[in-house]
Amino acid sequence: MKLTTVGFWGAYPRANEATSCYLVQDEDTRIVLDCGSGALSRLQNYVQLNELDAVFISHTHADHIADIYCLEYAMFVQRQLGNRKTPLDVYIYTDELNTLTFSYPEALNVQQIHVTDNIQVGSLSVTFSENVHDIPCCSMKITNRMGQTLVYSGDTGYTDSLIQFAKGVNVLLIECSLYKKQQGLFTGHLASNEVGKIAQQANVEQVVLTHFPHYGHLDQLKEEVCQFFNKKVYDAKEGFSITI
Repeated sequence: MKLTTVGFWGAYPRANEATSCYLVQDEDTRIVLDCGSGALSRLQNYVQLNELDAVFISHTHADHIADIYCLEYAMFVQRQLGNRKTPLDVYIYTDELNTLTFSYPEALNVQQIHVTDNIQVGSLSVTFSENVHDIPCCSMKITNRMGQTLVYSGDTGYTDSLIQFAKGVNVLLIECSLYKKQQGLFTGHLASNEVGKIAQQANVEQVVLTHFPHYGHLDQLKEEVCQFFNKKVYDAKEGFSITI
């Protein structure tokens, strides 16, 4: 199983970059976790859009879902051209699915995620856990046939449920939105020291930090995480990949 970072900023993308979007590949299966602002353009550097099997959206804040609407148009055009035979499955964690403005069911098969779901896509299974955020938001666990595991946190405040959900996983892809001194400043987001504690208590093998703020020195985030977690820690950046 291979994880590739497509977008990694919180809130909005810097020039020529993107907010949250991650490509997971395993055998012949290709899924995307979140599809934020700027993601669709960058995603095509790593996979042909017609090759996608499914997209999973952790929540409906724009920095995680914005480009799903352009992806809908892409799938619509590709179906008209005869390049894709079936709609793309898109799974979204929200309690207001009917308010989202999708127009082409022949292009996207949009479905609501329930926290108890276990969704099989090719060689991958995806399960979910409820987060602490200001709108419904979930973390996701991706498991392949070999039992290799990746957890993506989505956006969340500190919660013991994420520790339990991520127990012993090979890779924890986790938001790191705040510096240690900012802990508690914003609800629904993690400070670096909280990230380190979650990773340490969950006894994960490796951590990839993402969803970065647009201020300060990002190297400091990693340094603060490493004060609490003494295994491998990586900073997400476009094109960063890790194979489990």
